[in-house]
Amino acid sequence: MHKNKYALIVVDNASTNTDKLFTYIIPEEIVNYIEVGKRVLVPFGKSNRLLEGLVIEIVDDINFSSNKLKSIKKVIDDTPILSKKLIELGLWMRDKYLAQYIEVFKTIMPTGISNKVIKYIRITEGYNHAYEDRLDEKQKKIIEYLLELKECELNRLKTDLCIKNINLYIKDLEDRGLVELFDKIDTGIGKKYEKFVKRLFDKDKITEIIDSLKKNANKQIEVIRTLSDVEYIKLKELMVKTDCGYSTVKSLHSKGLIEILDINVNRNPIKRYIPPYKRVSLTEYQKLCLDTIINDIYKNNKNKFLIHGVTGSGKTEVYLQLIDKMLKQNKDSIVLVPEISLTPQTVERFMGRFGDNVAILHSRLSIGERYDEWRKIKEGKVKIVVGARSAVFAPFNNLGLIIIDEEHENSYKSSMNPKYNAIEVAEKRCDLENAALVLGSATPSIETYYRAKNGDFKLLEMPIRANKAKMPSIEIVDMKEELEKGNKSIFSESLFKAIKDNLHNKKQTILFLNRRGFSTFISCRKCGYVVKCSECDISMTYHLDSNILKCHYCGLSVKPPTTCPECGSRYIKYFGIGTQKVEEYIKKLFPSAKVARMDVDNTTKKGSYERILSDMKNGKIDILIGTQMISKGLDFPNVTLVGIIAADMSLNLPDFRASERTFQLITQVSGRAGRGDVEGRVILQTYEPEHYSILTSKEHDYKKFYDMEIKIRKEFNYPPYTNIINIVLGSKDEIKLNEASKEFYFCLVNRLEKNLNVIRNDLILGPNPAPIYKIRNSYRQQIMIKCIEKEVEIVKKILRDLVIDKKNDKMFKDIKISIDINPINVI
Repeated sequence: MHKNKYALIVVDNASTNTDKLFTYIIPEEIVNYIEVGKRVLVPFGKSNRLLEGLVIEIVDDINFSSNKLKSIKKVIDDTPILSKKLIELGLWMRDKYLAQYIEVFKTIMPTGISNKVIKYIRITEGYNHAYEDRLDEKQKKIIEYLLELKECELNRLKTDLCIKNINLYIKDLEDRGLVELFDKIDTGIGKKYEKFVKRLFDKDKITEIIDSLKKNANKQIEVIRTLSDVEYIKLKELMVKTDCGYSTVKSLHSKGLIEILDINVNRNPIKRYIPPYKRVSLTEYQKLCLDTIINDIYKNNKNKFLIHGVTGSGKTEVYLQLIDKMLKQNKDSIVLVPEISLTPQTVERFMGRFGDNVAILHSRLSIGERYDEWRKIKEGKVKIVVGARSAVFAPFNNLGLIIIDEEHENSYKSSMNPKYNAIEVAEKRCDLENAALVLGSATPSIETYYRAKNGDFKLLEMPIRANKAKMPSIEIVDMKEELEKGNKSIFSESLFKAIKDNLHNKKQTILFLNRRGFSTFISCRKCGYVVKCSECDISMTYHLDSNILKCHYCGLSVKPPTTCPECGSRYIKYFGIGTQKVEEYIKKLFPSAKVARMDVDNTTKKGSYERILSDMKNGKIDILIGTQMISKGLDFPNVTLVGIIAADMSLNLPDFRASERTFQLITQVSGRAGRGDVEGRVILQTYEPEHYSILTSKEHDYKKFYDMEIKIRKEFNYPPYTNIINIVLGSKDEIKLNEASKEFYFCLVNRLEKNLNVIRNDLILGPNPAPIYKIRNSYRQQIMIKCIEKEVEIVKKILRDLVIDKKNDKMFKDIKISIDINPINVI
């Protein structure tokens, strides 16, 4: 007698109540096909609708009765879509970030490949028109609709016919055997096929073939002549070349002279020629760095490294040569770069060195392009992946190395569930697959540098630029003094003169301001009213080119008022500056200069980002204005001046990382200057010239900044000395939210008191209104927990149980609870 085997499955259903592994019987006929990591179709819920599931584990025994268990209906994949190691990584992420199974595995799996089971309806084969006399008007309407379409999606029929209680009429027709419902699987994104024409005739017989065609069949003769040079050609290309119609091609096909084929083609995200990127000889520091990493990996001494190298020290060349060593061992490599610096320049370096052995994964690709790149990796056609955060899940089976460039960047932390940190995930994946992890930055995060100082990472220093060029000189301008001198412009005298000189000397300038738009806010000078977003508790930004006020949180756009909505006054004034205003000023001051702006607003179109950078590289731009998009990965030798318009903009945010972010941004932006033969110059405008993050960035002294910042972190018990868990409760009902927040807080305190020996004064803060109290019409209350390492797992278990309990509590109906472990910002 056959003994049942069982599969533990994550089902594609996002409800909290279904956040568990479901056990299904594996039918005997598919027992040899089923594997961990394959997707299956399973009946789910009372209605037994078919849903996609992922097999997490296969077991021989279960410790409960199998009488009520359902069976798997179908295995979807020929080979596992996720390896056992990636499944293990996903289970670790669920625990680490308090996420749901389905959230985690949807993040790891490639976008656009989920299979949806869609209900269809059709008329049965035995249908006879004589039945129509026995139908009422609404049933006749359904039948008429189906007779025309043969079959269609059930939801489409319901939408198009708008019949009240339509399910009852369909059920009656089904009971009479006149219609039937059936399932179809919509596979989402698939392979891309294109029509090709294949020559079937011998090209030596071309004269004979042409003579056999009718004398006036000019287009057919032209097609034959074109095909004499090639065996295969795209149908579209052939029709364009010969200016013929499809009927001409079909005619030759019917004569047996050609074949029309559907051929699978890859959607290539890189559509331009990339020149070779030659290997260069390493500096003393680069060589020491490379040799240390390779020797430690070979000897199994250490497999985690932090390269602290100044901007321009040549970290990329070290990465490239590390990957080269991995290729010689037949090992795969993943290179993560922040989305913000995934520039064509970065991609060109890797593809220029390794050619077709590189796949690219990032959010600017279409879903189809992403799917094709993922398939190339899965099928072993490439050994290297360059991508943003999610590329950490690239489906390699022989991983040897993960490199994370600019490791301090915020974009490595996901703001969507699961709120994972790509650096932590990479570290765990390297542990699971015995691979090496290399982090690199000119301004490492305080947490990473602290870990390196304590021996978790091997610290490697690269203190000089690869071309031995001097670090740019940084001049600090106190804008308070400029005001006293009567200069109310956004440019100090020093910056204005430097831009003018740079234009005269045919050198390029970068102007940095980390705020897009034209004006930060619009206010009434009579009553003080500020135009705020109706959906969010935040002032709206004015955009000059489209003459709209825009909320940068929810995207709402409105026309700016001409009179004050509060007091009716006409004294409406535009305050603050954004990149658009800087652009307008620059064009007025230097009308002959070629000026470009690069921010989120003008790089949304595909290819716009690449076009601006190409123009900058080719000298078609004199002055480039931008947000932090321009602070990373750009290497333009002709840029000799960087102007930082308002260096302290990020200093005044209510966030313990404000000083760190300011230091990082100044250092990274400054690093764009003087990368060629001419020494670079940076002019930094600020209202807080004595702040330690400003002074240490002037000296390019990261270690001095770290020593000052780490003392403050220790004093106030901030990371790396503690872990922060940020809980945000949200609701459209403000009163209900306040009650629920207090209830959640009291329950949390009670459970913490039972499970922890001592409740410290600073363990739990809140509930307080979040710094931005309302977003998208939802009010937000915040509770923060600061816990040391040994408390983290206990606190997480309490939170997971508490959230599950509260989901079924009436008071928490329509209350959203979001938990972020060690958030990148707390605003």
